[in-house]
Amino acid sequence: MTVDTSPWEIEGAQPATYADWRAAVDAVLARRRGDLSDEELARRFASVLTTTTDDGIVLAPLYRAEDAPARPGLPGEAPFVRGGTSAGPVPHGWDVRQRVVVRADAGAANRAVLAELAGGATSVWLDLDGRPPSTDLLDEVLAGVHLDMVATALEAGPAATEAASALVGLWDRRQVADGSVRANLGFDPVGRFAASGGVEDAEIGLASAADAARQLADRFPAVSTFVADGAGYHNAGASEADEVAIALATSTAYLRTLVTSGLDVHRALALVDVRLAASDNQFLTIAKLRAARLVFARVAEVAGADTARSQRQHVVTSRSMLTRFDPWVNLLRSTVAAFAAGVGGADAVTVDPHDLLLRDDGSAADPALSSRLARNVQNILIMESHLARVIDPAGGSWFAETLTDDLAARAWKRFQSIEAAGGIVEALAAGLPQQWIADTVEQRAERVAHRRQPITGVSEFPNLDDRAPALRRESSGPTPFPAVVPRQLAEPFEQLRDRAAAHEEATGSRPTVFLATLGPLAEHSARATFTANLFATGGITAITPGTVTPDTVAATFADSGAALACICGSDDRYAEEALDVARALAGASPPRLYLAGNPKDRRADLDAAGVD
Repeated sequence: MTVDTSPWEIEGAQPATYADWRAAVDAVLARRRGDLSDEELARRFASVLTTTTDDGIVLAPLYRAEDAPARPGLPGEAPFVRGGTSAGPVPHGWDVRQRVVVRADAGAANRAVLAELAGGATSVWLDLDGRPPSTDLLDEVLAGVHLDMVATALEAGPAATEAASALVGLWDRRQVADGSVRANLGFDPVGRFAASGGVEDAEIGLASAADAARQLADRFPAVSTFVADGAGYHNAGASEADEVAIALATSTAYLRTLVTSGLDVHRALALVDVRLAASDNQFLTIAKLRAARLVFARVAEVAGADTARSQRQHVVTSRSMLTRFDPWVNLLRSTVAAFAAGVGGADAVTVDPHDLLLRDDGSAADPALSSRLARNVQNILIMESHLARVIDPAGGSWFAETLTDDLAARAWKRFQSIEAAGGIVEALAAGLPQQWIADTVEQRAERVAHRRQPITGVSEFPNLDDRAPALRRESSGPTPFPAVVPRQLAEPFEQLRDRAAAHEEATGSRPTVFLATLGPLAEHSARATFTANLFATGGITAITPGTVTPDTVAATFADSGAALACICGSDDRYAEEALDVARALAGASPPRLYLAGNPKDRRADLDAAGVD
């Protein structure tokens, strides 16, 4: 028997309102603080219960039905916020598209391709890694692959024209029916223009890609030519709205090029794919993908497309969120990102291996294992978690719908700024998107540096036994404008770890800090644990010898062999012993003497006693 106990049906009860909730929250915020003004309560509410994104969007603690925008449309209908098709990914899931880098050994690449397909991938993304493309090379790499069943995406950089010709040659060699092949040829001249800092000519690249599109559009109806890669800007540090805006502006440039070259707008729309990044911020990723489809639908409408077509999205897990140290944590980040991509309605998803940053110099421990784990993240989400059995899982969430609308509005304003500058090529040449990225990078770096945006395994809970090779960056000469290059959020902390590793290699011992813990364990444990974790973010090992006193601390410090010293204890214990302990430690002349905590009115005395 079920009893309806809705509050408005209980005698004497009234339904709760937002005002009731806010009053209860304000009462908690004002507790033991006396009478606070409305302005101070509002400030405390914003500080404690709201978060502001890199795009200036304020995330509220509570959303109501009246907050959500009235959004027309169903899945598969314009403006495609709820997905590109009426059935979504049901029942088989999105396209599991795994990346295979083709290096010197084409046979090894072929084995990797076959392993990915046998393990659950439904398409392959071939990164030719600077190798000169040819039909023979692709024939070897794709040996044993049924090209009428498996879609192929190419990435060949400046050799995109040669790679496209090689792939068409392979289709002809194997006599695959023109209507059966599905592929993206990977032309992204604007992305190459941005990544090279203007060294590669965008106009020449656009002309080459348009020529390829004209030749192949009628013959291969399921082959797209362009990819507007927003993920590259994300990995350089772009915010969510900026990434969407730049990808949209790039798509618009490609559409203009195709239409100018003689193709109608409907065919041109089918020739442009969009690549976006999925990060471990799952709600922003979900909203970003939905917002990207919304603004793309508006461009298609303005371009004169009378038949609506959704943006085709290839989503790649973020490179910038990955870490070199404790790379196993990257599996968790990638799982959240892949989940968000699926919920957000991505058409194809690529999960990069957790040791991606260790593969450039061959230091990855087991590439086959990490590739399998990356692929299985998607297999588990689709086959075991049944994520693809729900159409638009985020639809109807007042939070997700509001965030989608806010992101779309901000992305559209950024897009208008790019168009006002003359389009994406001119905007890049003028450094406009690069300045947006630099501003966002500065904001994030401030949060990361103060650990307000923690990075597990690096700035929180670091594993000092972990080792990673130093990151190598290829230096380039002067460029016409700032190049858009990838960076990692964890890089500043990981550079500290690199310095610590270099110290250990040069001296044979790790850099260490002596924790002068005051009072019994119960008093100093919390602060000592925090302090040890803080020093570990820089690769510095903490030595905790137990409780010290002013009489024993100098000798204990000398016996420890540590170079640095830090006083740790409770505030009450500091009042009793900190000055004497500081004077004793200063007499031992450590290069740096720290004290964990806020000394408040004792700062001047502690400074005089030798605390740095």
